[in-house]
Amino acid sequence: MHLVLPRTLHRTKSSAHLLRRLFSQKYLPTLTLFTKDPCPLCDEAKDVLEPYKHRYIFLQVDITLPENKIWWDRYKYDIPVFHLNGQFLMMHRVSTSLLEKRLAEVDEEQQ
Repeated sequence: MHLVLPRTLHRTKSSAHLLRRLFSQKYLPTLTLFTKDPCPLCDEAKDVLEPYKHRYIFLQVDITLPENKIWWDRYKYDIPVFHLNGQFLMMHRVSTSLLEKRLAEVDEEQQ
């Protein structure tokens, strides 16, 4: 396998350092919130998640949008629902202990 680098990267004195950083950085897991507006429990959940926001990429899926009909059919009575890296994690209320456990597992998998 041959890695082709942009010309500007070849000209950078610190390109080796930059490459090490690019390839050694851990990726952040993705936490997805399935929600709708209004959703007071979703707002409460986001407040509870605030101290953890540096540990994941946060996505919100509005289940009322036509393109999200599959999620509406699945979760219309259960929001908020959370997935971590595409896998069901929890619903209704945030369990910080479960979130911490699963984030730690993701960290361990990357080492």
